[in-house]
Amino acid sequence: MNVPTMAEMMAQGKQPEVLFWVGCAGSYDDRAKKITRAFVKILNNAKVEFAVLGTEESCSGDPAKRSGNEFLFQMQAMTNIEILNAYDIKKIVTACPHCYNTLKNEYPQLGGKYEVVHHTELLQSLISDGRLKIEGGSFKGQRITFHDPCYLGRANDVYEAPRELLEKMEVELVEMNRCKSNGLCCGAGGAQMFKEAEKGTNEIFIERTDEALSTNSTIIATGCPFCNTMITDGVKNANKENEFQVLEKAEMIVSANKL
Repeated sequence: MNVPTMAEMMAQGKQPEVLFWVGCAGSYDDRAKKITRAFVKILNNAKVEFAVLGTEESCSGDPAKRSGNEFLFQMQAMTNIEILNAYDIKKIVTACPHCYNTLKNEYPQLGGKYEVVHHTELLQSLISDGRLKIEGGSFKGQRITFHDPCYLGRANDVYEAPRELLEKMEVELVEMNRCKSNGLCCGAGGAQMFKEAEKGTNEIFIERTDEALSTNSTIIATGCPFCNTMITDGVKNANKENEFQVLEKAEMIVSANKL
C-alpha cells in the first residue's frame, strides 16, 4: 500500500493535497485498522495526494479532555499543533469523529487552525468531482441502517454525507426511530469507551444495538471506530453475529468495487 509520510514528502519538496489523521483507534485497534486500510485504498484509487504523520502523530487528546484532564489534553494538543504547523498543514481528513471534532473545534483556540473534514465528506466530494466512481456490488438492494456518531452528527451537523454514500451504493436505507439529531449515543463518547458502565437497568450499547436490530437490516453501517466497537459488542451480546454485519462505509466501498 502506498502510504507516504509527511517527512518523506517534505524531503521530496512536495506538499500533500490532504493530511490523513489516522488516530489511535485506526493505528492500534485491529478492527479499526481494516477501516484505515480501506480508506487508503480509496485515496490511492482516486489518485489523491495524501500523507500521514506516521510516528510523529500522537493522540488528539480527545479522551483526556472528555474525562476531565484539561492539562493533559493541552499538552497533547500543543505537541500535535507544533508538528502540524511545522509542516504547514492546511487540510486534514480523519475517519474518526472524535479526532474530527477535536481538531476542528478545539485546536483553533490553541493555535491549530486547519480545514478538517470527515472521511465521508471527502469521499462524497471525490464522487462529485468525478475522481471516484462507486457501485453497490453485493450491497445493492440490501437492507442497511446507519448509526449516527455523536461527534459527527449532533456535534457537527454532518448527517447527509454518510447517507449519500450508502445511497450511491443503491442500498435500501432504513432509519432507526432515533436517528440524526435525535440519535442515541452508542455509549463510547465522553471517554466512556475506557471505563466500566455506571449502575443502571441497561447498557447503552445494548439498547442502541437492539434499535438497529429491530430495523431487520442485514448490515449496520457506522462512521466511527468507537461506534463500530460498541455496536459489534451489542451484536455479539445478542448472539446475532451470523445474521448481522457491522461495517464501515469505506470497507463497503472497497468490497463492492474490488479496489
